[in-house]
Amino acid sequence: MDKIIWGIIGCGDVAEVKSGPAFYKLEQSELKSVMRRDLSKAEDFAKRHTIKHWYNNASSILEDPEIDAVYIATPPASHLQYTLDAIKAGKHVYLEKPMALNADEAEQIKTALNGAKTKLTVAHYRRHLPAFMKVRELLNNNEIGEVLFADIQILQARKSHLIAKSDKPWRLNPKVSGGGLFHDLAPHQLDLMCLYFGEYNSAKGFSISKNKKEADEIVNGIIDFKNGIQCRGIWSFNVAEADQKDECVIYGTEGRIIFSFFGEVVTCIKKGEEHIYKFTNPKHVQQPMISAVNNYFLGKGENPCAAEDALIVTKIMDAFTSNY
Repeated sequence: MDKIIWGIIGCGDVAEVKSGPAFYKLEQSELKSVMRRDLSKAEDFAKRHTIKHWYNNASSILEDPEIDAVYIATPPASHLQYTLDAIKAGKHVYLEKPMALNADEAEQIKTALNGAKTKLTVAHYRRHLPAFMKVRELLNNNEIGEVLFADIQILQARKSHLIAKSDKPWRLNPKVSGGGLFHDLAPHQLDLMCLYFGEYNSAKGFSISKNKKEADEIVNGIIDFKNGIQCRGIWSFNVAEADQKDECVIYGTEGRIIFSFFGEVVTCIKKGEEHIYKFTNPKHVQQPMISAVNNYFLGKGENPCAAEDALIVTKIMDAFTSNY
């Protein structure tokens, strides 16, 4: 096998630019079919991206013997069933984040992979973007000395520009998204913290909806990592536009690293000297990750984000929103 033939289950807003085109632009990849419950929208996506086949049911893709792997880009409520069906059908899976509605469902996916011949990667794609790879390099090189703690602040107004646009506001419905805007954005931050700092002892948090809505508007949490590093974070989705913030600061004994999860600049301040590193993300921001996934599915590389890694992130999210 010299390339992976793909099908997309859920060709909606996320697949439009961030990920979808990468499946047919990469040399070791071919996108054969796409699916969306609204057949006319599936057809529209397929024709604009010159995809030969479109459907309004996942079985048409899963039953196609030519398709090697599927990208599941539906809302989280359907991740579990589609993933179990794909594993049963013998298809490799690239699964959008968050992995599932909660840790119980994520555990079911992990269990289903035991003994299966299929492979699965979760789309924590920031792992392969240059800014966050630079942060990891700075940490590995001890540029700020011994790491002490990290501070995350994701403060957004109700109409945050960070939230992907969709036909329906399903991200605000916990039964579909898992909990709200926190569940849409926090996997990006929490996965990187786990990537940088390793295994953790415990995670605790609090969450609340100030307007008595179903979805949490404020989430606070802290993670105690086994290496002694602590990470604290606050996510709020009801601040004034002027107070919006997207920042992480990692403090060490000799300095600090500052970056944005949705930006392209990393600043390292060490002993009073400021070093600024600027990057440019690819147009299709998931393309580097999808390239690594192709290599993994072809047996030419390691798993860029295993189910075990994504399960940890899901457990932390559950711990931060346990009172909800």
